[in-house]
Amino acid sequence: MAHQGRGNSFEAIAMATILLVSLSLHLNTVRATDFIVGDANGWGFNVQSWSNGKNFKVGDNLVFNYNPQAHNVVKVDANGYRSCSAAPGSPTYTSGNDKIALSKGPNYFICTVPGHCSMGMKVQAIAS
Repeated sequence: MAHQGRGNSFEAIAMATILLVSLSLHLNTVRATDFIVGDANGWGFNVQSWSNGKNFKVGDNLVFNYNPQAHNVVKVDANGYRSCSAAPGSPTYTSGNDKIALSKGPNYFICTVPGHCSMGMKVQAIAS
C-alpha cells in the first residue's frame, strides 16, 4: 500500500501550477488582435499615420497586404525608420500577406523599394 503523504500534495500543486501557466499562455495567445496596416487599402503610400490612436499590445499582429511584385516590408530600428534605410540583414518580408507579431516597445517597418518609404510607405507601432 502506497503512502499518500507530502509527495502527492506537492505533485498536485505542481500540476495545478503547470495548468494555470498553460491556461494563462493560451489566453494571451487568444487575445492577440490582427491589425491590417492601411485598413482596406492595405500596405501602400501615405500609411505612416495609420497607427495613430491605435492601442497595440505585445503579441498583436500587423498584417501587411500588398502586391509582392511592387513592394516589400522590412523591419527596421528608429534610425532606419527616420532615414528610410534598412541595415544589412534586416528582416525582410515579401509574401504580399505578411503577419508580424509585435514586440514590446516601438516596432518600425518600411518598404525598401526606392522612393516608397519617402512617399509615406512606413509605419510604427508601439506595443505595451
